[in-house]
Amino acid sequence: MEKRLRSSLQTSAQEFLSIATKQNLKSSKPSLKTIIHSIKSSSDLSSSLPLNLYDSISNSIRSLRSLPDQNPTNPNLNKSPRTPPTKRLRRSARHSKTRVETNPERNGPNLEEEKQKLLRNLEVLAHIAYLCVTHPQNAFPPSALLPAVQSLHNNLILFESDSLLSSGVAILCEEWWKENLPGRESLISQSLPFLLSRSLTLKKKVDVHRICVLREAFNLFDFEDESIEDLKLLLIRCLISPLYLKTEDGRRFLAFLFGLSNQLVKDMVAMIRSQIPYGRKSVLEAYGDVLFRAWKAAEEDWKCEIENGFLQDLIEGAIHASSPAFAASIRKVLGAFINQRTTTGVEKLLFRLAEPVMFRSLQVANSNVRHNALHLLLDMFPFEDPDAKKEVKDNLLDNQFFLLERLLTDDCPDVRVVAVEGACRILHLFWEIIPSPTITKIITKVFDDMSRDSCNEVRLSTLNGIMYLLGNPLSHEVLKVLLPRLGHLMLDNCLSVRMSVADLLLLVKDIQNFQFNKVVGLDILLSALASDEPPIAQKITRLLIPSYFPAKVSIKEACNRCVTLIKRSPVAGARFCEFAILEGASFKHLMELVSIIISVILSPDKLDASQIEGFLLAATHLCNTLASEPWHKNALKELFSGEKVKRLIVAASSGRAQSSLFNIVSIISPADLAGLLEECMDVVTNCSGLPEKVDGQAEVRSAHKLLLSSGGFDDMFEALVVLLQKTAYRCHNKFGIDMPKCSVSSTKRKKFKSAGKISTKWKRINGKQSPSFERDYAIAVGIAWQIKDLLHHQDTRKSILGSQTLELSYFALKIISEASVVQCMQCEYMDTYPVLAYTSLALQMTLHNVNISSANSKDMKKENRTDTSTSLLEKTLLDQAMDHMVNCTRELLGAGLIYTEPRAILCKLKMLTAVLKFMVDAMAVCFASHNHGLLNFTSGCIQHIISSLGRVYSDQIQYKEEDLKDAVLCLKSFFTYAAKLLNLFLGDSTESSTQPPEVFNLANVLLDLITSVESYLGSGPAERLVAAAKPWLPDLILALGSENILRHTHGMASDLTASDCIKLHFPKWPMVLAKTENSEISEVGAEEDENISELEKFPAFTRLVELLIIPLKGSPSIMDAVGVIFLTCSVVGLERKDYGLVLGLLHFVRFKLFREEDRDWGDMMLASLQEIYPKIEREIEETSNADEQEKLHDARELLEPIWMYHLYDTGRIPMTEE
Repeated sequence: MEKRLRSSLQTSAQEFLSIATKQNLKSSKPSLKTIIHSIKSSSDLSSSLPLNLYDSISNSIRSLRSLPDQNPTNPNLNKSPRTPPTKRLRRSARHSKTRVETNPERNGPNLEEEKQKLLRNLEVLAHIAYLCVTHPQNAFPPSALLPAVQSLHNNLILFESDSLLSSGVAILCEEWWKENLPGRESLISQSLPFLLSRSLTLKKKVDVHRICVLREAFNLFDFEDESIEDLKLLLIRCLISPLYLKTEDGRRFLAFLFGLSNQLVKDMVAMIRSQIPYGRKSVLEAYGDVLFRAWKAAEEDWKCEIENGFLQDLIEGAIHASSPAFAASIRKVLGAFINQRTTTGVEKLLFRLAEPVMFRSLQVANSNVRHNALHLLLDMFPFEDPDAKKEVKDNLLDNQFFLLERLLTDDCPDVRVVAVEGACRILHLFWEIIPSPTITKIITKVFDDMSRDSCNEVRLSTLNGIMYLLGNPLSHEVLKVLLPRLGHLMLDNCLSVRMSVADLLLLVKDIQNFQFNKVVGLDILLSALASDEPPIAQKITRLLIPSYFPAKVSIKEACNRCVTLIKRSPVAGARFCEFAILEGASFKHLMELVSIIISVILSPDKLDASQIEGFLLAATHLCNTLASEPWHKNALKELFSGEKVKRLIVAASSGRAQSSLFNIVSIISPADLAGLLEECMDVVTNCSGLPEKVDGQAEVRSAHKLLLSSGGFDDMFEALVVLLQKTAYRCHNKFGIDMPKCSVSSTKRKKFKSAGKISTKWKRINGKQSPSFERDYAIAVGIAWQIKDLLHHQDTRKSILGSQTLELSYFALKIISEASVVQCMQCEYMDTYPVLAYTSLALQMTLHNVNISSANSKDMKKENRTDTSTSLLEKTLLDQAMDHMVNCTRELLGAGLIYTEPRAILCKLKMLTAVLKFMVDAMAVCFASHNHGLLNFTSGCIQHIISSLGRVYSDQIQYKEEDLKDAVLCLKSFFTYAAKLLNLFLGDSTESSTQPPEVFNLANVLLDLITSVESYLGSGPAERLVAAAKPWLPDLILALGSENILRHTHGMASDLTASDCIKLHFPKWPMVLAKTENSEISEVGAEEDENISELEKFPAFTRLVELLIIPLKGSPSIMDAVGVIFLTCSVVGLERKDYGLVLGLLHFVRFKLFREEDRDWGDMMLASLQEIYPKIEREIEETSNADEQEKLHDARELLEPIWMYHLYDTGRIPMTEE
């Protein structure tokens, strides 16, 4: 190939180019380079080759243009463009409407092949031109090559479909520019936009570098010409390109752009402004760097533009920003200048721009401005004029310290947070040059005042600032004296503060000559270790482990130190052992520690009960860790031999100690457990008062765990069921509750020891009655608590549901639950746990397909029912339990007994809450049907609660503080379950289904409950009920308005509409709302009237209404559907002649539900308006009472602007209606 090319070159340049264009460029590149670079400047080819090259390029371009469907041509395109070139010329090249005539005979199937051939030829010719330009000896005169290169450059857009050719031409033009060859200014109008677009599209650093190298060429463009807009847009895009912002070349290029054009600078500044609120930290810092580079390199005029036109706005924006986040973003941009203050002129510039607003802003009333200004002052500290005299500088510095001290006691916590951290930062950086009195004044305020601030964030910032200050060794002598003043923070009520104190102690521990135990006393540390959250306990363990379990001493010595710690503080020592492995203690050391702990427990030395509890709890934590390794678990089994376990049982006299021992044995599973299992059975059966005993609950759970791991769970559950049966039989005798017939199949009876006894248990229990029913019931309550707890855990739940006494336990709990609900008003000792256990068991049996025997299912007519009826039977079991609870509740509510004792009311409230919880849980898992009777049942319960609270209030009986607290807690739970019930019904509906009126009624009753609680119990309890209602406000809103929405949008309506429901059962809450509105209207009356209005303000309910309005304003359709309810209530008020109700509700609609100037009511409200407005006018005519007439006139004045607007302006109210 090379020989052929050489021989052709000897013939003529035209022959050489003809043969070269027929070669594959990739394979012929080395040959072409060798041949062309071998041409001498004295050769004729140095003049003939450029000329022929131009002719070949021109011919190929002409042929390419003559092909059909090519980009339209412009007759001026072949001419050299103006210098500087414009974008308009490029557009004309693409979009000119003048077309060159094409030869129709060339429109055949080979058209694409011919096009590709021409493009390949041009690619080769462009490469040859590049080789000529880069000739080592410059053999080819630039003036001879320029026409060919210009021809390629001027048609660059024509080649845009061929990326290789376009890139080759751009490289050629780039090389011409870099070599500073004559005529280079004519080769940038097309190549620079191409390279710029390429860098933004391909996003490669090398392209950004190429643009940066060519940046001086942009000075040749006329940026004032309107045709330059496309190039401007590309340059603006560079400003938001991450590649340009993160690379050095990119930032240098962007900074250069600020010197090109005044208008371009304004556009770029506007783009940066728009990016500041949303930019990431790296982007904002890049903008700052670009601006600093631009400012530094700019001429005086440009500098003024950047300083006064942008930096001044940034500083003012950083101070007056609407949010702290926005201010922080602006400061990130300013940070490039602040960090370069040592550069000549920068500090002077910042002082000149910021001084007029800085000190004034630190003292304004707006806390947000003070907060922002303080941030800026701290960033610029020391804030001074470098050209000022020393006295002026000192006075300015004193003023800054004065303001900083003042801001340490600012009213706004956010300002104090920044001030304390900033003060510590300043002391850290400038300790050696700050006067001692100033240091003393600031640091004393920090330690004495800020560490005791009422705001958690301020105390936390104080600790963070002090830890930062410790980084300066010059501060250590002073801090060594002051740090003990922070010891009280180890007992702070804020978790993050205590965490920070622990971090401070760990930092102090590693500083020479500091002792952490002098900062926080060892007793306080041990107290925190014993009772604080795990993260803090682990940090304290890390702090103490070098002292109480060091790795650098012998194993025996380390274990003895740990034993000493446990003896001193048993609970803290046990938690120390819990976290020791996480802090690097070896398994070998921990194994030895367990052995020594057991020896200490069994030693003749007397230990008090708390120490034994601590040692056994520590052993539990250690065994739990060590048992993860099989070798250590086997060693533990040998350590806890049968004899040792028996001796430990004797030593573990307290409940906590026994609980820990049960846990140890369940973890390691030793062989001989006979005595320990008996202890476990005693613990689980002697369970009277268990729901109130937290320590007893832990002990019982440990016993459950041990019995389950040792295979004794079935025997335990059988024993518990026997006790439940006993109590159930006594309920039958005492209260006359029907007893079910329980049977256990003979195949099951063989599988457990007491089957024969349990099968006749119902008859034989009567002869062994305890003297006290209340004691037996208390034990049953404890057992119910255990069953409910066991059902929460998968392993124990599986064991219960697989137990052969499951059916007996279910019916026993059923009887006890009935007694608990029905008799709760007469017997104050009745508890909710039997109900909770019974309902939980029914639910779990349904979920896991566990059936009771067919003999006890009323719905099962035949014993040989096939398996296909299983789902029906499961649902029947759950429905039976629900029906049973509903019937029991109705018996309770309909007993006719009137009790006004708060304790009895509280007991009833707890029972109703437990029953409702079961109903909602059953519906939530979709095993219970969504029957509307449940909604009526819930509404009835709420109305009964309201009635009971009203009776207590009318009898002027005072609640005890504890009873009131429990009652409010129950009311919150009841409200939550009722609201969840609404949610389930609303979620189950579809667009094609109507909402039952019961949903609307329940929402009204729930609102009535809040107003009743505020009336009868006060605003405090009502506020807590409003807090519980807040998550369910969307459901309340939909329940109130869904029926109206469906009726309006789909033309569907239930038999009983929302308006009908209001007229049949008028709720209480609209009357309360009207009272609060009327109270506002009449607030300017006499003092006596003002006192009355105070009683009618209902602040909690008012707050609830405000919360309801917020989502309503975001949805016009729902606003319309709910707003019509207020108008309907007003109509009822007119019918009842309650004009105060009408006035209050209409005032609420006009000024609260809508803004005063808002007249665009929805269709439903306008339809209701057409009903109420004429009625008000008729009532005015018919009423003679002056006070009533005044209220009606006021009501009409409220509606008149809306009426007139839609009657005359919009026409939405027909004229005939007036």
